[in-house]
Amino acid sequence: MYIKGVNKECESTPYVVLGRRMDRIEHLKELFQPVFERNSVILYDLVFRTNGSERTLEVSIMKEDGSMDLDTCALVSEQISEILDQEDPIKEEYTLEVCSPGAEREIKNLDEIKQGMYVYVRLKHPFKKMLEFTGEILDVNENIVHLSYRDKAAVRKAEFTKEDIDFIRLAVKF
Repeated sequence: MYIKGVNKECESTPYVVLGRRMDRIEHLKELFQPVFERNSVILYDLVFRTNGSERTLEVSIMKEDGSMDLDTCALVSEQISEILDQEDPIKEEYTLEVCSPGAEREIKNLDEIKQGMYVYVRLKHPFKKMLEFTGEILDVNENIVHLSYRDKAAVRKAEFTKEDIDFIRLAVKF
């Protein structure tokens, strides 16, 4: 489905659905939720991306274990496309893209941090004069994260609180 003219103003424009105000993204999430449930996937993110005059409705999904495959993306894309064609909730031109959040996806919910994850972390405050680390999560106790990282040839450990994390994403270990 292709519709023209999405911009930042349109993304947040509230409108009424079944007697209640709802922003566009929340309405789309609600429309797509049965598709996610039917296909045993989790919505990671739903955003409008603009690149010049081209607009994309990007729906990032993953399985509960964090994996994703092309066949599932294609199936979910077809089902979402059917809903968009029937409901026509977006009046502007756009392209639908259903994808995986990627191998190096941002960890948006810090409660998802688990032992064994290999991550890139940027801290708000330095730990041993360093703000950035790439390493393996050794343990997470309540609010404290223990990370093993390489500093040249040595393996070292860092310890910081979840509140100290400015940004964290999965990393690919080579």
